[in-house]
Amino acid sequence: MIEIAAIEAAAARIEPHVSRTPLFRSDPLSDRHGAEIYIKAEHMQLTGSFKVRGSANKVHALTEDDARRGVVTASSGNHGIGVATAAASRGIAATIFLPSNASPAKVDQIRRLGAEIVSVDGTDSSLAEAAARAHVAQTGLAYISPYNDVDVAAGQGTIGKEILEDLDGVDAVVVSVGGGGLMSGIASWVKATSPSTLVIGASALNDRAMAASVEAGEIITPHFEPTFSDGTAGGLEDDSLTFPICAELVDRWVDITEHDIASAVTTMVDDHHQLVEGAAGVAIAAATQHAATAPGSTIVAVSCGANVSAGALRRMLDAADA
Repeated sequence: MIEIAAIEAAAARIEPHVSRTPLFRSDPLSDRHGAEIYIKAEHMQLTGSFKVRGSANKVHALTEDDARRGVVTASSGNHGIGVATAAASRGIAATIFLPSNASPAKVDQIRRLGAEIVSVDGTDSSLAEAAARAHVAQTGLAYISPYNDVDVAAGQGTIGKEILEDLDGVDAVVVSVGGGGLMSGIASWVKATSPSTLVIGASALNDRAMAASVEAGEIITPHFEPTFSDGTAGGLEDDSLTFPICAELVDRWVDITEHDIASAVTTMVDDHHQLVEGAAGVAIAAATQHAATAPGSTIVAVSCGANVSAGALRRMLDAADA
């Protein structure tokens, strides 16, 4: 478990650098699914994603000597944006390793923030992580893991803190899971402060490394298929600190099909005129599925980001209609 004190310290450290995002009741989803469904709108975060929370916490916790030399990370996109933003706010250099299939919209945003980009052949973000780790081993620069870091996970845990401060009587919190940094932070706060609240991990059926690893009882690399949820795609590092936390604290795992991801993204456009990316659609779809088994309950879906290209959005809209 990420210590509560670490999450509280993160909340104070990142306050000048992030937004406290809205938590709103989705009247259309609530009415359709017979539950009180709320959206934690991290898609309205400054960078369009929750990732800036963990990035800012790690970057602003670095010593002056470490920060002065610059930072390195690997990302499928959103974490890279978060690190580039945090580095710019501290006036330091950042190098971002990205898989070759990273969203062009996310790549452009990273470039505009002034970070150096290194493209790695392959579509699995774990390959970019390995390349970034090798670069760090050669240079001695500080590495900002997208998930496998206590400071990063503590920064993401501030979302759980905000949810339970803003809403009483939460029966379930639903979080999309990739490497598990977001889930580890949120679940640590929720289980420490509201143990009866269910924590539900949602995965894209096509790319479910954490869920498959929890099922296996060890970190494995399952077969991957392309997914609209690029923000959660890829495997886990062998020593990932998030694995035992997710195995211990997540009460239930849900797999979401590509059609259901696309439908959830389309629903947010139709119901709320708000743009979200595929990873957010995973959590929203899982929340509505849970509502069917828990009518009348209060459910919070963490809508984790909105950094989606026009092309990806078009494909999701088409898939939802298919």
